[in-house]
Amino acid sequence: QVRLVESGGGLVQAGGSLRLSCAAFGIFFSPSTMGWYRQAPGKQRELVATVTTDGSTEYADSMKGRFTISRDNAKSTASLQMNSLKPEDTATYYCNVQRTRTGYDYWGQGTQVTVSS
Repeated sequence: QVRLVESGGGLVQAGGSLRLSCAAFGIFFSPSTMGWYRQAPGKQRELVATVTTDGSTEYADSMKGRFTISRDNAKSTASLQMNSLKPEDTATYYCNVQRTRTGYDYWGQGTQVTVSS
């Protein structure tokens, strides 16, 4: 059974950094795209960044140059390094895994990131 567990959220001052981690269980040998999405109160869930099994990455425009996504296929983990954080980055961040073969999505429980001015 696929299960995703996020960690690393917390409070940070504007301009600071956080590193989020996601551990994915049950997909060790399954090609997939791992990603991070976020959702602020009253807003739609939006893409932050994705990384494929072979290492190709994609970022939302507002995150380019500030956020870096990476994955360790051997450990089935994904990380999101967030630098130069802004108050508008405040949201619940969710780990996502999309199976390449089927396109099915799996989601973690989310971790809260709060950026103060």
